[in-house]
Amino acid sequence: MDSTPINENDQWSQKLPEWLAASKALCSEGTVASYIPELSKAPQSALGIHIMDQKGGGITAGDCGLSFTMQSISKVFTLLLALMDNGEKIVFDKVGMEPTGDNFNSMLKLELVQPGIPFNPLINAGAIVISSLIGGNGPEEKAERTLQFFRKLAHNDKLQVDLDVYRSEAESADLNRSMAYFLRDNGVLTGKVNDVLDVYFRHCSIQVRCEDLARMALVLAFDGRDPITGIRHIPRRYVQIAKTFMVTCGMYNASGEFAIDVGLPAKSGVAGGILTLVPGRYGIGVYGPALNPKGNSIAGVHLLETLSKELDWSLF
Repeated sequence: MDSTPINENDQWSQKLPEWLAASKALCSEGTVASYIPELSKAPQSALGIHIMDQKGGGITAGDCGLSFTMQSISKVFTLLLALMDNGEKIVFDKVGMEPTGDNFNSMLKLELVQPGIPFNPLINAGAIVISSLIGGNGPEEKAERTLQFFRKLAHNDKLQVDLDVYRSEAESADLNRSMAYFLRDNGVLTGKVNDVLDVYFRHCSIQVRCEDLARMALVLAFDGRDPITGIRHIPRRYVQIAKTFMVTCGMYNASGEFAIDVGLPAKSGVAGGILTLVPGRYGIGVYGPALNPKGNSIAGVHLLETLSKELDWSLF
């Protein structure tokens, strides 16, 4: 693929607002997440995208100024932090490497399929276990290390936890608590359940904009090295692992469909964000809070499908 930086005068750059408008029409067919009550306040009709190149240049369209919480997108980066803290063996003794085909918050196979570890680190059960593996003395230090890691990758020291969303998550997390207690009883999760969940709720509630996601994705697009600063933040091997999980598990139980229709590593969150990348070229952040039945941004997925087909971005 050509690694030429984005030129705002390129024909495809000029067509981006038109493609976004076509995708935005789908927002009315989606539903804003409400099982975390605070998320239900998001504007259903919003859609924005930021595409960033290796020089830091970029183009935007739509509602890129809106902020939202990372939710499950954060799981990619807590996995990377846990790998850097522990190495592969410790991490993958606790979580598997396979897609589930089930909903992201399902605990069905924890009991049915031995050895009873979560199938992968991007479903809720797996991400809770990963949160327990982040280094630090107590939940406050673990959460602060996570926030600082995210700030470094986004090149934004102003990233913060949205406390309203954090509290809303904590107050509506009966299913996550059930999974965590089951995992502890099964010997997979160690430590106090409430401490582990506090770290988990906080990293899911980190507030970002499309540009922040694009900058974080850019580091993954260049195998752990920030091409703008030249600093390597993550070992290449761990980024390879994370990107593979993004392809196989990153879009919940629509990951196979997304791989066929878009063909890029991606991770979505129920607040409406999607982080994706074109390897060696671009980091991409999308926001569209109206979700399809699988929990992915309905307009965001459509927009990425359009871009992939129009620009031949698919890796497959």
